[in-house]
Amino acid sequence: MLSEERKRRMNYVFLRQRLESRPFTPIQQQWLDAIVSRVPPKLKESPQTTKLLQELCMEVSDDFRNVIVKHTVDTVLKDPQKEELISEKQTATQTKSLDFSQPWHDSFIRSRKMIKTNLHVLHPVMQIILDIGHTTFSPLVLVDLSGCRASGSVDCKSLQNKMAVECKRTEDRIMNTWFPKVIHLLTSKETLKGVKEEKLDSFYDCASTLISNQLKSLLQTSVEEFVNLFDPSNHHRLPPLPYDSLCHHKYSAVQTVQSWLTQTTSSFVDAKVADHILAWAQDTLKTALCRNLEETDKHFQSYVDNYDWLVNGTAQARVEMFMEEEHSFDQYTKQVEEFRALSKEIIRLPAKAHFTMVHLDCEELKQGLANKAKTYAEILLKKMITSHREQNLQICSEFETIRKKALKVPENTEDMTQMIDYINFIKTKGIAELSEKIKEAYGRVIYLLDVHIIEPEDLELNTTVFRWPENILHDFELSDEVMQSAKLKGEQELLAKRERLMVQLEKLGRRIEEFPHCSELDMMQQYVTDVRTVQKLLQEAEETISFINSEEAFYKWDLTCYPEVEVIKESIEPYQKLFGLVLKWQRTENRWMDGSFQDLDGESMEVKVDEFFREIFKTLKFFQQKQNKAEQEMEKIAGKTRRRPSEDDPRKLENPTILLCSTVMEQIKEFKVCM
Repeated sequence: MLSEERKRRMNYVFLRQRLESRPFTPIQQQWLDAIVSRVPPKLKESPQTTKLLQELCMEVSDDFRNVIVKHTVDTVLKDPQKEELISEKQTATQTKSLDFSQPWHDSFIRSRKMIKTNLHVLHPVMQIILDIGHTTFSPLVLVDLSGCRASGSVDCKSLQNKMAVECKRTEDRIMNTWFPKVIHLLTSKETLKGVKEEKLDSFYDCASTLISNQLKSLLQTSVEEFVNLFDPSNHHRLPPLPYDSLCHHKYSAVQTVQSWLTQTTSSFVDAKVADHILAWAQDTLKTALCRNLEETDKHFQSYVDNYDWLVNGTAQARVEMFMEEEHSFDQYTKQVEEFRALSKEIIRLPAKAHFTMVHLDCEELKQGLANKAKTYAEILLKKMITSHREQNLQICSEFETIRKKALKVPENTEDMTQMIDYINFIKTKGIAELSEKIKEAYGRVIYLLDVHIIEPEDLELNTTVFRWPENILHDFELSDEVMQSAKLKGEQELLAKRERLMVQLEKLGRRIEEFPHCSELDMMQQYVTDVRTVQKLLQEAEETISFINSEEAFYKWDLTCYPEVEVIKESIEPYQKLFGLVLKWQRTENRWMDGSFQDLDGESMEVKVDEFFREIFKTLKFFQQKQNKAEQEMEKIAGKTRRRPSEDDPRKLENPTILLCSTVMEQIKEFKVCM
């Protein structure tokens, strides 16, 4: 079964391999171009230098990817620390007191002989092995890091690999020098003379134990030497801390003497650092780490205190809330400049921070935070560009509306008046307001050009907006031409309307002349309809006259008068009254004569009959006076004075209208007599 520590280690290695094998964003081409631009031109001329420059770019790209991979691995994964080993419980053995109640001398003699026979550690060769080990191991440590600090800063992984290589090299040197000597001593005939054959295994076990103790002592000394580097008094020799590879190192490659002699099974000596030594080393190194990482933590905490809001969601929430609210372009500009200034501030921070044990590379952290600030600035800039585009489209829409209305052909003088008022308003106020909007748009464009690469379609839209004031002047000139053409056309149409009106009035006059000859009682309904038709035509003529006068006023012509209208109105009114009265009498008489006899009321009928009679009589008198007046006018024109005929003169009665009135009066009289 795998231990938990080994499982965690294997999981860490597996996840690290997966992270390192995933695709990463390559270095941007513009960065490579910036690097190449710093190379003097003379070094780019020959094919050899060009090829070398390409190789340099490839190397930079590879280094960039390695840094990104390392940063990602260090950010996502943490190298598991070794857990402290629990020191073994020391079980105190209870000393047993000697029991002298039984004879012991013989037993003592037997035990002493047995010890002398079996205690191989007293064999002279063991002392020689101890001397060789002391001579070999006393000046030796597995890894010498005394000069590591002078070589400059190095990442923990590289230092760990270097230490592993040093351990392997030292191990190979020991196995090639010390171990052959020991094996040679243990296998020589002189050494084996005093050892019985059945005791060889125990003899070699003793030698293996001695070898194990010497190797353990070497490992313990190396661990103590490594731990002492982290003592505050040795800070000038302090290397980075890859203690994991050293503290858990053991010699698993040193075979036991029997295993080496038989060459059958692989059995190795127990050459492992004691658990309490490892626990002490871990505790000491952890304390040193905490002490030496305090300054690093403070430096990192300064980043957290100042810039954590960029990545913990505060900045994003602030930007989103700002965009949801209504703000002016200047307020957006202020926000963008704050993020841009913050990005520049982060870029100006030191790329590396040097501490006692750690050289902290902050470049990737700086770039990440600076890019985050730039990202928020870009989000606000996109919003500004969108708003600027919408305002430009609105300006273009307003100018398009002005152009459309200015070039629209007016259909009448009312449209002309509205167009003239509209053009005057646009020239005095509308253009001034649009010019102010264009001025604001120009200020926005100046800022956006400094901080953003504007898309070609937006540049074209900006150009269109700035050219509108010049283009609209040409549209106003075309509008004047359209207005002049419409005026000429309107004047011609006005003259035609005048002529049509005169013709219409002549027709109405001729129809009025027909009414005096309308005396058929059976045609009263038709006469009333004809009168109403003439009145309707007369009303239309009056509306036409009002329209003509309004257009004459627009064109500044003299207003035309049409007295014929009043003459026609005065002439038609008596006939309207007469025909309506006669028709009303006829309907009333028919209702009385054809209706129910029981519904008749003599008194009310008499009142109504008298009323009809008076109205007809008044109408008769009116037409008689009108006829007399007409005859007098004719006499004045003829220059003769004739005798005025009496009311009973037959010539007066020949007038159809007077005859109609007289006939109706007679009917009323007869009805009254019969009633």
